[in-house]
Amino acid sequence: MKSTVCTLAALALIPASALAAGAFDGTWKVSLDHIQLSKKPFAFVLAGGQFTCSTCAPAYTIKADGTDQKVSGHTGFDTESITIVDAHTVKTTDKLKGKMINVNTDTISADGTTDTVESVDYTGTQPSTVKVLMTRVSGGDPGSHALSGSWLDSKVLSLDGPGYTTTFGITDDGLTMSSNGQAYDAKFDGKKYPVTGDPTNTKVVLKKLAADEVQESDYQQGKLISVGHYKVSADGKTIHASNTTIATHRTIHWTMNKVS
Repeated sequence: MKSTVCTLAALALIPASALAAGAFDGTWKVSLDHIQLSKKPFAFVLAGGQFTCSTCAPAYTIKADGTDQKVSGHTGFDTESITIVDAHTVKTTDKLKGKMINVNTDTISADGTTDTVESVDYTGTQPSTVKVLMTRVSGGDPGSHALSGSWLDSKVLSLDGPGYTTTFGITDDGLTMSSNGQAYDAKFDGKKYPVTGDPTNTKVVLKKLAADEVQESDYQQGKLISVGHYKVSADGKTIHASNTTIATHRTIHWTMNKVS
């Protein structure tokens, strides 16, 4: 559901991250072992043929009938469909201008205490998938779907696909990036540079904080959506990264390991 669209948006935007410095040019892959998710819960209501995400920004309510419903105020998607597969399974499909952006499948455990969310990102040349375990914080109203209630992202169970591997190149005044069909060539001059191949039309502003440290600000539709911070380790083998989503004030941390 919107847990992966909101909290894991940063992972989906990893291809738009400025993470290299000097001799640290190369190819980097996200480490599954060092992902720290936001501690802010999500709240959903799925009942009476409608779905509400009250912790999304902005919050919204749409019909849960499996058809594309218009959603306003979200730069990464403009329609969403909610399909109730069964009493414990829900499929969510997000699109932007008719193009598939993300498909999430929530599978709630028989006892209702956990939700395994599989999120497939379609913004690159090939799909990339992340699977996250969520734990229940509070239950929904009687008679509502098992998804209803509040949930906390607990653990990333798996990452699969080329979207979690990125190649960088550095110059004296800027950075290049390529990952799964998306790319940019951006300068450290405070200007916005487009991420080519990105259907959500992300633009980046880079700031070089030090030889081994970069800040990246991501924009969609002219709006600042997230700010990332990236620092290369002293041995040049690891990048320590964080990303804060502006609208929801959610921050995640992760590392990337140099693979070549």
